[in-house]
Amino acid sequence: MLELTQRLDGSSEGEIYDSLTLPYELRIRGRLRAKTDKGRDVGLFLDRGPVLRHGDLLRSSGGETVRVCAADESVTTAYIENGLPLARLCYHLGNRHVTLALGVEADGRHWVRFPPDHVLEELAQLLGASLEHHLAPFDPESGAYAHAGREHSHGHGHSHSHSHRHDHSHGHSHDEEHNHAH
Repeated sequence: MLELTQRLDGSSEGEIYDSLTLPYELRIRGRLRAKTDKGRDVGLFLDRGPVLRHGDLLRSSGGETVRVCAADESVTTAYIENGLPLARLCYHLGNRHVTLALGVEADGRHWVRFPPDHVLEELAQLLGASLEHHLAPFDPESGAYAHAGREHSHGHGHSHSHSHRHDHSHGHSHDEEHNHAH
């Protein structure tokens, strides 16, 4: 088994040994067993956190380089007018914590791509989008903490204090105070 242990930067030169085509749900994992496009067994042993992007290069412990490819998967593509309509659609979908890919076709049509979901699709149509259900690579936006459009490992905390009071009546009484921080 070929052990892929190192992420290479985009400027890395050299011969590409093979390619590894994966759907988004597997490109978010740092540990994975898979087969390359040529049928070779590989294991990913990478730092956790950064998402593997279409075109990323990985190096094996033996020096071979493998290119990552985003697999075609079921998606909904919402085509919408650029400007305020596009911004409004992205705002409302993003407000629902939906993973989104954004792009523009060669003919100038702007689009927002997301996993199929009938509620989100109805929202997109209400906001003026026309929808297409199809197979396409899903390579969503990295998010606000990515550097220069690329995923990088980083640490940040989300401190949300939630206080819950639980009154229990089981023949005796006790109150429990729970504080949850995420």
